[in-house]
Amino acid sequence: MNSEAPLAPEATSPDSTPKHDAHTTLAAEPTAADEQARAPRPLGVLVGFDGSPNATSALRWAAREAHFRGLPLTVVSSFTIPPAVSGYLESFPDAGGQTLARQATEKTLNVARERLAGHPGQVTYRLEHGDAAGVMVHLSGSAELCVVGSRGRGGFTGRILGSVAAALPGHAHSPTVVVPHTEEASVGEGAEAISTADPRPVVVGIDASPHSRRAAVEGARTAISHGTRLQLVMALPPLTTAAMWYPELAARERAMVQTRVDDLNKELDIEVGWIQAQFPELSVIGTVEEGFPVNVLQEMSGRAQLTVVGTRGYGGMRSALLGSVSRELLHHATTPVMVVPAHD
Repeated sequence: MNSEAPLAPEATSPDSTPKHDAHTTLAAEPTAADEQARAPRPLGVLVGFDGSPNATSALRWAAREAHFRGLPLTVVSSFTIPPAVSGYLESFPDAGGQTLARQATEKTLNVARERLAGHPGQVTYRLEHGDAAGVMVHLSGSAELCVVGSRGRGGFTGRILGSVAAALPGHAHSPTVVVPHTEEASVGEGAEAISTADPRPVVVGIDASPHSRRAAVEGARTAISHGTRLQLVMALPPLTTAAMWYPELAARERAMVQTRVDDLNKELDIEVGWIQAQFPELSVIGTVEEGFPVNVLQEMSGRAQLTVVGTRGYGGMRSALLGSVSRELLHHATTPVMVVPAHD
């Protein structure tokens, strides 16, 4: 069922690995009960669409996510008028029509309608006046999930992440999924492709920080809606490089690594148990992987349907909107990445 929001600028926006046993633990972090208590957000899955190939991939991914979550889908496209042109147009009586820019955006939404022909769920189309990133941030407070392509129209050749995809995860009031500019990220057309389950797990990068626990909750909800398992991953960066220069230290360094792996496995057992206690029906496994967090998650993303991270973890500057791991992962991942805000 498709519906339309009034095509009027009614909302002006501002610019291998073993499975770990579950152990219960007390936690002051967000729980499944907290999520259930929150009022539903009417926009459901919100996707930005500008007609570009990458936006089309994001549109299909969002439609599929809305189907599995049982949520409405909201497609939004926005337009602005450059200041120099805007001042000229405003001198005419019918400037409220927003002229060619508005008409072009209406055509873009018509393209989205064509792409979603036959979609079984509820779809609403919104035309907004304002900067694309600002519009998405503004509307994100009424959405369960925001989805954008990694690049859209206007992104210059060779750029990995467009301005909207770069800005939205750090400012949105809901989790944001960035669909990368790769063929692997595309979802097939038609209702059958949208409703076909993906058996690959949902992978969540964690470090036992409050941010990563919130990401784990969102990852668990996603995994349940898709009927798949959740994999929590902790990364162990290289401890030293001394063995490269002093081979006789290799055995000692390896012992240090193993000790740290054992310690992280204990922490991971707690995290697995914490999430398992809240979602008893979910299959959860935890793994410790050696390597830098970005490299570990990037490598694992190729075997996952979605990679989930928090905006920041331990070690991040308090003033940073996005931590180094989430920022770098968005730049290099070849499959969709979800960034979960610290508070929504």
